[in-house]
Amino acid sequence: MIRTELIAPVSVLLKRHASQIPAKLAYKDARTSVNYAELERTTANLAGHLQDAGIEIGDSVAIFLPNSVQWVESCFAVVRAAAISVPISYDSTAPEIAYRLEDAQCKAIITTDERFEMLQGLLTANPEIKTLILVSRGESRAAGLRFDVLREHMPKSLPRDIASIDETSFIIYTSGTTGRAKGVLLTQLSMFWVVAACWAPVAQLSDKDYVLSPLPLFHSYALNLSVLGILATGASEYILEKFSTSDVMKLLQAEPFTVLPGVPTMFHYLLEAARNEPNCEFPNLRVCLSAGAIMPAPINQEFEQRFGVKLLDGYGITETSTMVTMNWIDGGRIMGSCGLPVPGLSVRLIHPATGLDVETGEEGELIVRGPNVMQGYHRKPQETAQALKNGWYYTGDLAKSDPSGFLTITGRLKELVIRGGQNIAPAEVEEAVCAHETVLDCAVVGAPHEHLGEVPVVFVVPRPGMTVIPEILIEHCRQRLSAYKVPAAIHLVDEIPRTGSGKIIRFKLKDTLKA
Repeated sequence: MIRTELIAPVSVLLKRHASQIPAKLAYKDARTSVNYAELERTTANLAGHLQDAGIEIGDSVAIFLPNSVQWVESCFAVVRAAAISVPISYDSTAPEIAYRLEDAQCKAIITTDERFEMLQGLLTANPEIKTLILVSRGESRAAGLRFDVLREHMPKSLPRDIASIDETSFIIYTSGTTGRAKGVLLTQLSMFWVVAACWAPVAQLSDKDYVLSPLPLFHSYALNLSVLGILATGASEYILEKFSTSDVMKLLQAEPFTVLPGVPTMFHYLLEAARNEPNCEFPNLRVCLSAGAIMPAPINQEFEQRFGVKLLDGYGITETSTMVTMNWIDGGRIMGSCGLPVPGLSVRLIHPATGLDVETGEEGELIVRGPNVMQGYHRKPQETAQALKNGWYYTGDLAKSDPSGFLTITGRLKELVIRGGQNIAPAEVEEAVCAHETVLDCAVVGAPHEHLGEVPVVFVVPRPGMTVIPEILIEHCRQRLSAYKVPAAIHLVDEIPRTGSGKIIRFKLKDTLKA
């Protein structure tokens, strides 16, 4: 059942496809495309140039690019150089970038001309960064190695193409309950194992598929499915720079796409748009895949009825190289459930206090063990020890299981706000809010939202004698946080409810939103 032939080093898969399907489209975006023969050649060139520039085995290289063919080529090149890929959201603010560059100890950055000015100060503050590779997006005034030149010209060094796949190849940053982003250490083995155990057998992803991906590639879900999954199976893919309802609708009607991955919010927007286009059909689409947040059963049912295509929901987390459970394309399903455990994984639901397994139908914390579990958190041994115990990863999420083994996520022990599939750590937002001179104290919670699931809102205690102006405070946050983390509303309060040890009692604040 597990497609073990798909678990191989990136270099082996590239060479396999370059030999067997050289002219087949691999990845395409609005600006360019690359076939499998070209992909093998360009990533070998880029890897060699990274090595010539001083990148050693195990060095970290930041990929700070928009969704694009160049993003994929950069990722594969870093791996072929036996270095570690560190994806950073192209919408990140300077403080967010600075933290990741320092924490991951990056030695190089691959970015664009248009982000050069933003990075200049960070480069000065990080003398360890040896190399800057720039992708042209418009007129360039920046100095640095040119991506387009490197990918087309032979380097002095051949790519290392190390055969081992159980060393760290990716550091994926995910927000945690502490509020500081944690770097999750993942290997080629853990990532390709998910492709071989989930996407290929469960969703039947194959070389016959043409995938339309609107997912942000710096996320583990997209890296696993939309980057590595395409390579492993020899499929083809069109990469959207950003999700746009109108663009997705047009492309699905104009081109023979067979697979559409997304998060629940995206499918909700597509369904809403289709209500105004009664003749809208997606004739070639065979399956849609959803992860990142809980898919409401009514949306799932309505989407499938409207478009006549299965929308399969699953549950995944960065710490398990994404998927833990998935609904199968064949067989029965329970709407609202995130499916069955991926074959080869051990999954348990335990009582958070006792650690004992709960009975069927009872709520418990979901823990998981298998080849896809992370190596740990980068430079965070205490957090690693708390999350990994005797080979089990403790997710902090609550779930129930029915007699047939279908799991339904019911809540979370963690305090993350999940906005349209994007994780937001309350403490990270609180840190930004409290940096404003008018704020004495604050707390962030998730408020229900019809389309996004939930959005962050902040309760603020003003400093004595000062006035908090919501518009100014929100603009302050925009300068320090990615757009999806910016609070949707400001609520002024006299005090923040806390326990005796100082922890915020968030449920009391949430209760006020219901009043």
